[in-house]
Amino acid sequence: MGNKSNGLMAGKKLKNKRKEARWHNKWFIKKALNLREKADPLQGAHQAKGIVLEKRQIEAKQPNSAMRKACVVQLLKNGKQITSFIPGDNAQRFINEHDEVVIECIGGKMGRAKGDIPCVRWQVIKVNDQSLDALLKGKIEKGRR
Repeated sequence: MGNKSNGLMAGKKLKNKRKEARWHNKWFIKKALNLREKADPLQGAHQAKGIVLEKRQIEAKQPNSAMRKACVVQLLKNGKQITSFIPGDNAQRFINEHDEVVIECIGGKMGRAKGDIPCVRWQVIKVNDQSLDALLKGKIEKGRR
């Protein structure tokens, strides 16, 4: 048998042991100390606005070989700079430097990067308050700012 307490008065000891043991689980620690929000540039929000500083191409991870289009965005809320993926064929044509974009999480596993794009966790969804998807499909023209 294990060294687990049993008997009439064992409840408090079992409860305290469980309380202590939980601190050896990394997922519990992250949740209890709110580390996810503290490390997140979006500070727990689903979307954030930012200004495009530059456009760049990122090489895809092995075994793929492609240049994925991305842009460096400076967030308005806290000034942090993050790299954001630009989804869609030739979508980078609709994004210029100093444009205002809205970004959201790509949705990879555990909040990490998705697919073959290394270190990129966010994607652009709007440019100057216009949907990037609608621009790509030709439903609207890009507005002047």
